[in-house]
Amino acid sequence: MDGAELRTFLGTWYDILAAVLGLEARGPAPAPDPTGVREGLDWVMTRLTVKKAPVVLLLDDLHWADAESLSWLASFASRVDDLPLLIVVAYRPEELPAETGELRTLLGGDRPHDLAHLTADGVARIVRNEIGEQAEDQFCKECWSATDGSPFEAVELAIGLAERKLSGTKDDLPTMRELAAAIKGPGLIERLERLDTATIRFAQTAAVLGSPFSPQLAATIAVLGDEAVAEATQALRAARILADGHGPEGELEFLHPLIATTIYRSIRTGFRVGLHNTAAQTVLAAGYGPTAAARHLLEVPCEGSPETVACLREAAREYLRAGATEAAGRLLTRALQEPPLPEDRAALLHELGCATFLIEPTATVRHLRQALEEPDVDPDLRASIVYRLTTALAHTDQLAEAVAVAAEEARQATNPRVKLRLQADQFVWSMVRTDDPDSPARSRTLARLAEQLPGRSLEERYILGLRAWDAAKRGEPRQTALTYAEKALRGGMSWTDENRGFEVPLSVALVFMYGDQPRRAEELFEEGIAECAGKGWHGSHLAFGQTIAGYVRYRRGCLAEAEDLVREGLRIADKMEGVVAAQLFGVSILIQTLLARGRVTEARALADEHHFGDVIPNAVIYPDPRTVYAELLLEEGRHAEAASLLSSVGDWLDKRAWRNPAWCPWQLHLASALARSAPDEAVGHAQDAVKRARDFGAASTIGQALCTLAEVTSGPAALGLYAEAVDHLEQSPAAYELARAQVGHGAALSHDGRLQEAADRLYQGLEGAVHCGAEALAARARAELSAAGMRPLPLRYAQADTLTTQERRTAELTVQGQSVEVIAKELHLTEQGVRQLLASVYRKIGTDAAGLARSLESLPHRHYGH
Repeated sequence: MDGAELRTFLGTWYDILAAVLGLEARGPAPAPDPTGVREGLDWVMTRLTVKKAPVVLLLDDLHWADAESLSWLASFASRVDDLPLLIVVAYRPEELPAETGELRTLLGGDRPHDLAHLTADGVARIVRNEIGEQAEDQFCKECWSATDGSPFEAVELAIGLAERKLSGTKDDLPTMRELAAAIKGPGLIERLERLDTATIRFAQTAAVLGSPFSPQLAATIAVLGDEAVAEATQALRAARILADGHGPEGELEFLHPLIATTIYRSIRTGFRVGLHNTAAQTVLAAGYGPTAAARHLLEVPCEGSPETVACLREAAREYLRAGATEAAGRLLTRALQEPPLPEDRAALLHELGCATFLIEPTATVRHLRQALEEPDVDPDLRASIVYRLTTALAHTDQLAEAVAVAAEEARQATNPRVKLRLQADQFVWSMVRTDDPDSPARSRTLARLAEQLPGRSLEERYILGLRAWDAAKRGEPRQTALTYAEKALRGGMSWTDENRGFEVPLSVALVFMYGDQPRRAEELFEEGIAECAGKGWHGSHLAFGQTIAGYVRYRRGCLAEAEDLVREGLRIADKMEGVVAAQLFGVSILIQTLLARGRVTEARALADEHHFGDVIPNAVIYPDPRTVYAELLLEEGRHAEAASLLSSVGDWLDKRAWRNPAWCPWQLHLASALARSAPDEAVGHAQDAVKRARDFGAASTIGQALCTLAEVTSGPAALGLYAEAVDHLEQSPAAYELARAQVGHGAALSHDGRLQEAADRLYQGLEGAVHCGAEALAARARAELSAAGMRPLPLRYAQADTLTTQERRTAELTVQGQSVEVIAKELHLTEQGVRQLLASVYRKIGTDAAGLARSLESLPHRHYGH
């Protein structure tokens, strides 16, 4: 494909995969994570397969592939059963690298077809094809014995016999055995050593460069002129060491890879090292780039060369741009052994720590601790080292240590800007830590600091964002938290800043969600997810983004969309080794969503699969896993267990002064758990939750708290509480909570004999529950209507709720008058795929485009996901 066609074919994947596929050099863009690269390669191979179907992918000499490529192949090959694709690989089992365990498992069972050596008849056929049918049977059998049935040796022997014009009689056996010996390793080297010195040197240089190789490059390294190179090439072809003909761009190749390997191994160690050293310098000077030179430098002893360190570091950066973090780590480790100049050591350790962060965070901690011990580290570099170190400590469940490192570095910092940045790191990990010993005091310090900051710099905006998040959790007035959140966003805040993390931007987005502005939160999440995807960060960043974007949808009552998003986020998190926090977020939100949809059995299976009830996280997760698990226990009727668990959660949160029921409604669930066994205590907890909700001031939180208070309050008083709850929730975006309050209110009115009012409320709640995807709540509404002798009315818009997220977006763009081409581009689909989606929409709605428009426009605004 040409450049334009490539860009069209790869689309949004171009910038991520260009460096990986060798299409063009990239600028100083952020390195994609390995997960993003692997998913991009999956996408390319899948699309090529569909476009060119059926396809055969042939991979020879797999045992020589790098570990990163083998890892991708193992993950891709295990998922291609539904593609018109056959993958054929050839490899030597005994030479597969040790780190290819997953691939070995995939290739196990009845899949491998061991290639047996040639039979005596097979070797005889090869020999007679070269020297004629007159070759005697005994002669051919001796050829088979001499070559042991090796295809390479049998073919080479047959060609040698033909060149000697042998006829294949018993008298030719001594010459045949001599030829056979010359083909094998020692014999091959003896044959090479019979040639002149210049030819030998040229062959050895070529073996060091690797096949195919540039004859001009080999000549420069071997210090040979054009005439000597021509003669050497001719002699090596005559000796069947080099192949006839030129490869691409005039490159030469060995006749067989085994020849190159045999020659390479025969070179004396000292001379081979010298050749590698010269090769590294020569390929750099010839413009082949640092990665080509680095391969040779890895074979050279450490000499303290600054040039070697610089080359290895630049090559590592290129590998990082291609998402090959393991390869980058190997080069940087070698550069550290060189060693670097003292003034470069901290920066190199920092680069090595960054390279190992995604694959070995414990090594990252070790490297970055060493970096901090270096003298006279630049303040900005030191701040970056501290950020990456504290993040690695946090990800390896050492939150207390992360806080201590950030606090100590902030205390020692003399530059005001750097000091503020380090203080922000300290606050981040303190808030994430579940066992923070003095959370209220830290909140007071943060509040005093934030009051003095106008938000001019990124460091100041991070502090303001943390203040907004702390205010929301503490239950300060909603407007206070929202004001700080808006100030934090003025001037921008990236989700993919490699030296700052995404925790603060994510928390700021959630302030808007808890503050009843989910649309604003969704905008921020969409921007953040797009930023992560655009830079190839398909790992923990994207997992968090997808999962918590689903949480926003859950809070709005878009339960089906929430489930789709959270499942995708959890899928990404499950592929990431050691990303425990992202998995806990996903499982917590998914269980809560399933419970809202009435799928208790499915929620229990998910909890058991992830040992959810047994895990006590060291990091703060939202929604709080213990509270969510207690909610599951409540749905299973295990009220006493739920009450005990919720009481412990309440003790923990009260010590931290985190009092906002919008963030953690533990009191509401505790009230439900105690409603039968201790009704007065249940009412007390619900009343306190209502007060806390009013202090925060979000209509959704007040309405939810009032609804729970109504549920645990007996008598006519409950009717007024339900009515007030509905009033508040109608002013909020919480569609599911509104439907729950409406059904509860309708049931209470029915039991009080006020059937007409009850019918209105129950019909409202039923329709809301259906649109939210809350099947159990809808079933309860129907049951209440039936018990009161009323027949549920047909729902006006129920069909539209059956649309998937992608179908809804396609439908909306169609209603807006967008063309199929535009829709395909936005949704990353083919035009045929868009037409298929539209056909599915029309089947479900039972209408045409005009009817579709009417159906979608009639949906209540808060119930429709766009």
